[in-house]
Parts: sequence; structure tokens; C-alpha cells
Amino acid sequence: MQTATLETILGYTFRDPQLLVRAMTHRSGAREGNENNQRLEFLGDAVLGLLIAEMLYQLFPQESEGDLSKRLVGLVNGAQLATIAQTMQLDAYLQVSDGEAEQGGLSNPSNLEDACEALLGAVYLDGGIAAARAVVERFWGEVAQSVKAPPRDPKTTLQEWAQARALALPEYRVLSADGPSHAPHFVIEVSLAGYPPATGEAGNKKLAERHAASALLAQLNA
Repeated sequence: MQTATLETILGYTFRDPQLLVRAMTHRSGAREGNENNQRLEFLGDAVLGLLIAEMLYQLFPQESEGDLSKRLVGLVNGAQLATIAQTMQLDAYLQVSDGEAEQGGLSNPSNLEDACEALLGAVYLDGGIAAARAVVERFWGEVAQSVKAPPRDPKTTLQEWAQARALALPEYRVLSADGPSHAPHFVIEVSLAGYPPATGEAGNKKLAERHAASALLAQLNA
């Protein structure tokens, strides 16, 4: 895999290029189980959460914990991660099996989200917290500052939408829960009487529910 262009996009040059290769290797494209990006994705998720929290703490000194938490969720959710991954052009570097590629794996938002977090985990291992912070500021900084008010939780917004129309509350159902213990993967379906359901995917149940609620709100407001 040619990594020089991706390093230019990131603004970071790896001392150990194999970390970058591993971060871009989907589990379907790994020759051996330990060579995929799942462990790096687990680490990157934690690194990203810490650095975004630090950024928000500094950017919005007057905001409450609750409002900062809402901003945090908005910046690390699946849709935002997929958008950042596209900005990084990760679909051009992600290594997947032929079968996964035929099923749209290179543009699959879930795969791009995981690769984005894995990449941040790789940067952290290779260059430490300062290097990871620089990447986060490069790709998330402008987005963080552009949101004037804390975003509302999509589950709350969907519930209020239903109540305003005298509908039953949204119902959430786990469609699947798989993956290894260090990198679980949940697919959640949310349904609202009289409307087609929507699904969301994430590494934990609560975030998958938020993604599902966001997807259904997008359908309802289309």
C-alpha cells in the first residue's frame, strides 16, 4: 500500500509504516487475525474521545457538563466519523477482501468509521498524544468551532417528534450484536408506528441507538 499521500493528507509521517498499514486493513483483508485494524479502532475510539473532550473544554469554558457532552456525541458519532474519513480519502487506502469490496465495503460508512478511529490509534502509538492531538485539531477543530449551540440528542428529538403527533414512543430493537469483546458491533433498528424503520450501527448499543434515531429523523424530515 502506498502510504506517502495519506501521510501528507494527515500531516503526519509514521516512524513505523506498518502501523498505518494495519490501521487501513479491514478484518476481511487481513491474512492473519491480529493484522486487522480492530484493536487499533478500540484504542483510537478512546483517544478521540479524550482529545475531543479536551478541545471542547478549552473552546467552551462557560458551558455545562451536559452541553459539552452533547457536543462530544455530535463530533464522535458515526456520521461525523464517516465524513472525516471521506475528507481523509480513506476509501482509497482501505484494504478489504474482494468479496467485501464487491458488497461496497470501501464506501461502507461503518468500515470508514472504524478505519478513521484505527488511524488515530495508530498515530497515537507511533507519535504519542501530541501527534494524535494535531491530527484531531486538523480534522475536527473547524467543525467543533462551527457548531454555535450544543446539538440535541437525536433520541430525545425523535421522542418529542412522536409525542407532538400523539404517536407511541419509538421502539428500539437489536438486530445483531457481534464482533470480539474488544471491538463489538451493534446494529439497532428503531421503529415508529406508521413509518418505515431505520437502522444504526456502532461499537456500543447506546451509540447505535442514536445513529438509528438520526437516520429515522432524516427520513421523517426528507
